[in-house]
Amino acid sequence: MNLALFDLDNTLLSGDSDFEWSQFLIEQGVLDRELFEAKNLAFYEQYKAGTLDIHEFLDFQLKPLSRHSRKVLDEWHQEFMRRKVRPMMGAKARELVAKHKTAGDVCVIVTATNSFVTAPIAREFGVEHLIATDPEQKDGEFTGRVAGEPSFRDGKVLRMENWLAERGWTWASFNETCFYSDSLNDLPLLAKVKQPVAVDPDATLRSHAERHGWAVISLR
Repeated sequence: MNLALFDLDNTLLSGDSDFEWSQFLIEQGVLDRELFEAKNLAFYEQYKAGTLDIHEFLDFQLKPLSRHSRKVLDEWHQEFMRRKVRPMMGAKARELVAKHKTAGDVCVIVTATNSFVTAPIAREFGVEHLIATDPEQKDGEFTGRVAGEPSFRDGKVLRMENWLAERGWTWASFNETCFYSDSLNDLPLLAKVKQPVAVDPDATLRSHAERHGWAVISLR
């Protein structure tokens, strides 16, 4: 039995669904462009630089979910998938996921982006298992707060190991383990698998991968 883990943004997707969701809400007129666009860009740059305060970002990202009904949010998400997400889902990424599924590997998308945004994307890729940052809900509606540990940096390792433990597994349960990611933020989880793979990596991850002999691939 093998385990295949996939980061989502800028790995399976040729873009960032978190960033694009905020841009989509700005374009819809839901968020004020003047107030939110510069902040969205600033958070994105912090993420790429490895300096993001995840709790500050989640406060920014999850609050808009609490201002609208789940019905309305789901309707917006369908349009978001059509306009923003599907154009970022390239053939090579789909083929990579399909290869692991055909081999019978346990496939998991492990992402810092919240599960409201990412669950439909995981379904579109045909990946059954998703570990993502979970927005808190009350009576089916979002509160604007995060539930539990964000799936970010070391939090990805914690969430992944909890997920394995819930199923009676450990890393040693698998013959092979691999993780595909583009980001320096994923170095903690990349270090846990037998086959770390840098996908169109940022400069820091590329340098690390080359020093340690990790595979480097492109899905673009």
